[in-house]
Amino acid sequence: MDFRLKKEFFNRIPKVVAKDLLGKLIITQLGGEIKVGKIVETEAYLAQNDTACHASRGKTKRNEPMFGTSGTIYVYFTYGIHWLLNIVTEPENKPSAVLIRALEPLCNTGIDLKKLTTSEIRRFTSGPARLTKWLGVNGNFNCENINESQNIWITEKVKIGNILIIADKINRNNIITTTRIGVESSTDKDKKLRFYIKDNKFVSRS
Repeated sequence: MDFRLKKEFFNRIPKVVAKDLLGKLIITQLGGEIKVGKIVETEAYLAQNDTACHASRGKTKRNEPMFGTSGTIYVYFTYGIHWLLNIVTEPENKPSAVLIRALEPLCNTGIDLKKLTTSEIRRFTSGPARLTKWLGVNGNFNCENINESQNIWITEKVKIGNILIIADKINRNNIITTTRIGVESSTDKDKKLRFYIKDNKFVSRS
């Protein structure tokens, strides 16, 4: 049975999607290597009244994926060295999205995570630029749909070999809400649209 999240999951306002993604599993399967991470931190970007959103000034070549259907992957390059992973929410031509900010690595078929310390594992995915590097996500993923891709998807559960990994159901009381990071120049910098799992050691900044 396919437990990946469906289009309907993403076809909602970004604030709701951002919260509901916490605890879910994101998976990449590239070159025979499988990686599974639990989403522990997200940020929402709004289609309206949000100057921090890339689409706030209209459609451009760069932000065009944001105007696609819900579940469209929007990967953009920043600082000339980093890729950041976003998932488009809401209906087509309503450009809102959720940025995946941090993961807790659960499986990496190329590395035995049990042999590493939490501090060592944390370096893989504690931050939006780190997690894309670990997952192998780059500009080639831009404009794909996460509901249909064979290389990346988000799910409630997955079986790797004989190991079943199940997403966590996060109690609302364990979700911390704060202002977003890196949008200090925006007039909407005070919007509380960043969400993370309380006390999780893999959050980028608590």
